[in-house]
Amino acid sequence: MITEEQVLNSLRTIQDPDLHQDIVTLGFIQNLTIDGGRVSFTINLTTPACPVREQFKRAATDAVKTIAGVTDVAIQMTATVRGTGRAPEQTALPGVKHIIAIASGKGGVGKSTLASNLACALQQTGATVGLLDADIYGPSQPKMLGTLNPPLSTTEDNQIIPWNQYGIKMMSMGFIVDDTTPVIWRGPMVHNILTQFVRQVAWGALDYLLIDLPPGTGDAQLTITQTVPLTGAVIVTTPQEVSIQIACKGLRMFSEVHVPVLGMVENMSYFLCGHCNERSPIFRHGGTRKACELHGVPFLGEVPIDATVTLDGDEGKPTVLAHPDSASAASYRAIAGQLAAQLSILTARSATGTEQPATSGCCGGH
Repeated sequence: MITEEQVLNSLRTIQDPDLHQDIVTLGFIQNLTIDGGRVSFTINLTTPACPVREQFKRAATDAVKTIAGVTDVAIQMTATVRGTGRAPEQTALPGVKHIIAIASGKGGVGKSTLASNLACALQQTGATVGLLDADIYGPSQPKMLGTLNPPLSTTEDNQIIPWNQYGIKMMSMGFIVDDTTPVIWRGPMVHNILTQFVRQVAWGALDYLLIDLPPGTGDAQLTITQTVPLTGAVIVTTPQEVSIQIACKGLRMFSEVHVPVLGMVENMSYFLCGHCNERSPIFRHGGTRKACELHGVPFLGEVPIDATVTLDGDEGKPTVLAHPDSASAASYRAIAGQLAAQLSILTARSATGTEQPATSGCCGGH
C-alpha cells in the first residue's frame, strides 16, 4: 500500500533553486490523497507568474512515479501570492500584497510601455493587478491602454473607483484632465494628488500594484516612497552609457530611502530582423547587465526595438495582448516572470529579516 510518507519523501527530492529547501518543507504540497495506485495533490506556488511551474510539475510527477504501485499521478498547480508581512502594508493599502515602482533616470526609455505590458502579462497569469500612473505632468497610460476620458464614479464613502481595462484596475491624472490640457502645478499640488490616488482610490484586493513613476528623482518619487509601503522598484534603461549612468542615480535613490531594487530592465536592447532573425545592437548592448553586476541587483531581462510595440501603444492595446506571439511579447512575459520571482524571493527572505533580493535565479514556488 502506498503511504503518504512515501509520497512526501519522494517530493522532498525536489529542491527550490533559490531558497535551497525542498518543496515539502516549504509547504507547497497540499490536498494529498491516495486512492489505490492514484496519487493526487496540489502544488501551491506563491505567484501565478512563476516561470518554472511546469518544471516543478514534471519533476513532481516523475518523482512520485518512482514509488512502487503508483499507476497515476494527478497534480493541480495553483498559486497564492503572499505579501511581505510589513506592518505599514496593512494600514496604507489594505488588500494590496505587493506595490512595485517602475522607474527610470531619464525620459524616453520606454518605462511606461514596459509598465503597461508588465501589468497585462501579470494579469494574464491569473494575478489581480492594478496600475497607477504617477506621472502627473505627462500621463501616458490612458493612451497606451485605450482608456481616454473614462467615466469615473465613487463609492458610498467617497473613494474613487479605479477604471478597469483589460482586467487591470487603473488610475491616472489623464482620467481627470483631457489629453490636450497641460497640468501646471507646483510640487505641493503634485504631492496632494498622488496622495489622493493612493489613499482615496478603492484599489481593493490586488496581488500587484504597479506604479508608473515619472522619470528622475524629484517630488513624485519622494511622495510615493514616503506615502506608499513599496515592496520594491524596477529600473528601466536603454543600453547607452549615458542612460545607464542616469538610471543608476535612480537606483541609488531607492537605496537611500530603503526601497529594495528588484532589478533592472534593458529596453531597446537590440533590433531583431524580421527576415533573418539577426540581432543588431543599435544602441550598444549588455551595459545594463554589467551595471546590475556592479551594483548587485538582478537583471530582469531585455526588450528588443520593435516598431509594432509603438504602434500597439498608440492604438491602446499593449503588445502582450495585441501581438502575443511576437518576440517583444515573449520578452515582456519573461520579465514579468522574473519580477514575480524576485518578489517571491523577497517575501520569503523578509520572514528571516533579509530583504535584499537575489541577484539571479528563478521563482520556484516561494
